[in-house]
Amino acid sequence: MKIKMNRRHFLTAAGTIIASPYLIPSAILAKPGETLGANDRVNVGLIGLGGRCNWLYNATFPQVQDANFVAVCDIFQPRVNEFLAKENKLGEMRGYDDFRKMIETENLDGVMVETTTHARAWIVIQAMAMGMNVYIEKPMCLTIEEGRTMVKAARHFKKVTQVGTQQRSIPLNNWASDLVRNGAIGKIKYVLAPNFVGPDIWEDQPGQPLPEGGNGNWWDVWTNQAPYRPYHPQLHYGWSRWRDYDAGGLCFGVSGWGTHSYDQVNRALGTNETGPIALILEEPSTIQESGKYPNRKVEDNETGSPYYGMAKVTGPRGKVKMLFANGTELRLYLDGDKGPGLGAIFVGEKGKIEINRDKIAANPKDILERDDNPGSNPRDESADHVENWLHCIRTGEKCVADIEYGQRSSTLCELVNIVRSVGKVGETLRWDPETERFTNCDEGNVLLSRPRRKGYELNFS
Repeated sequence: MKIKMNRRHFLTAAGTIIASPYLIPSAILAKPGETLGANDRVNVGLIGLGGRCNWLYNATFPQVQDANFVAVCDIFQPRVNEFLAKENKLGEMRGYDDFRKMIETENLDGVMVETTTHARAWIVIQAMAMGMNVYIEKPMCLTIEEGRTMVKAARHFKKVTQVGTQQRSIPLNNWASDLVRNGAIGKIKYVLAPNFVGPDIWEDQPGQPLPEGGNGNWWDVWTNQAPYRPYHPQLHYGWSRWRDYDAGGLCFGVSGWGTHSYDQVNRALGTNETGPIALILEEPSTIQESGKYPNRKVEDNETGSPYYGMAKVTGPRGKVKMLFANGTELRLYLDGDKGPGLGAIFVGEKGKIEINRDKIAANPKDILERDDNPGSNPRDESADHVENWLHCIRTGEKCVADIEYGQRSSTLCELVNIVRSVGKVGETLRWDPETERFTNCDEGNVLLSRPRRKGYELNFS
């Protein structure tokens, strides 16, 4: 027997305590309402009011067309208060500390999930179950199996998804990617991409007093799937550094910048829905600085030069090579102070093309001297990306950074960390991109998922 109930009744019964898990039957998927028209503005709620959301609010959203930003949510109430006290750039917004209550109360068409990485999947799946189309900040997940569950949920609930790899919406990046795919430099022999810094391991420290202003069990909810630890500001505000919460989320980190770089590789190689077939760790993973050329003279035409100063971090690094079925090698060798930190260098039989964020270079140079070269993007780097999501909500089209594409780029990041952790230098680890499992490395398969704390399982039906 299927029990039918409306969303409001269901949330009242099962969602009063935000940390409580619940299973939502497909019979009550819920967003009541009609399909949006081509010219309708999309009602959007924001979940997670940390640094990334504030960046979008200040730089991106004022340029975005066709969106009504009507509500915001963060489990830490002072952030909600601070956000609502800002200069009003987007019109009146209402604040919540429970995203489910926000979705239930507001007439939303979609939500942007700008939370910590370790909480993202849990929130995204529940939001989709409640009828929301979702913009998912990158990296979209913490583990490979978690990401696959998110893809299955998106297909089950038939929701429009956009992962925040915004280089897919920058005209120059797409134009250069198409040059690579269409043979402008001939068959690709290999691709050079950065050797990004991985996450550190948190060492337990004495707990610190909870900051004032948080409601109820907000720290338990913040901890989400991760092991519960006493409050510490280095976790609350520096979570992207630690393995239990991210996969290397700093500048020049595996998931921080690597998601962009490896997604750029997938876009140019046409590997959006697949992955490598083998991986080789070429040196032991050791604690290293991200750069090796601090006193080098930087040339004017270097695509990565605007980012060199941001890429000064230290952490576990080790060169990795990935092999694709068509014979292309992806060599993760580059440092943070030389080369395209947010992109890659594609080396073909007839030359090479370097693609970074909204900046490209080539050898020979005349490869780029074409009338259809769109030039630099005059808008904020994420404005087109958010607008593509809004457009697809109205039309039902697939976004340029659909959740399957996000899963594949996130998988490359996770594979880097897994191969380094397994530590089999020089051995070829076979990867099946269809089943998303190693075929000759049981130790690697153990790391495809993690135990989730009770109450934060990823359940849907």
